[in-house]
Amino acid sequence: MRPFSALILSATLALPLPALAETLSPPVLSVTGTGSVEAVPDLATLSIGVTTQGDTASAALAANSALLEAVFAQLTATGIAARDMQTSYLAVNPNFTGYDDLGAPLIAGYIATNTLMVQVRQIDTLGAVVDAALGSGANTLNGLAFSLADPQTALDDARREAVDDARARAKLLATAAGMTLGRVLSISEAGTGLEVQPAYRAEAAALPLAQGEIALSASVTMVFEINP
Repeated sequence: MRPFSALILSATLALPLPALAETLSPPVLSVTGTGSVEAVPDLATLSIGVTTQGDTASAALAANSALLEAVFAQLTATGIAARDMQTSYLAVNPNFTGYDDLGAPLIAGYIATNTLMVQVRQIDTLGAVVDAALGSGANTLNGLAFSLADPQTALDDARREAVDDARARAKLLATAAGMTLGRVLSISEAGTGLEVQPAYRAEAAALPLAQGEIALSASVTMVFEINP
């Protein structure tokens, strides 16, 4: 049995060292690249509302519904399609004014609130749409946001720029380390983003609006093989 054990040990020690080296992973370099493009928005989303009061909940809601019907009619007249108007919030609540001597809540009528999201696809009519809504019964303007109806093309441009940025960073780092850049081992998208910084101002007789530009960004992480 002893000679057989010695034979196995001898065969193990005779394994060529290059064969062991081939099992080692090559050195890699991981970098993150970013890209950003700007585009002029072609879609605006308005949040407008109607708030009414009444002695009863049904009276407050009835008054609210009457005003909202007028708002719908005016928005339709300005070219807003039915698919671009959606109720986002509806509530009827007691109007609490305090408490009596016994701690019971005092209610002075009811308040009905209805919020409508409106998409404006023709940006040049945005001022007229806001004026029409407020002039026909809407008494709250809760927000205005600009966006792109189809952001995919701009996002793809940002992704390409992010890949170019990652490749350039990797080449710079590899060269600085005295190595050469090899093949791409993996690539993953770290995320995309959209940043809107619209300009907004209002005047007494009109409502001029400036949509500015939208910045769309993308980030990718790439892993490269590097060679001595």
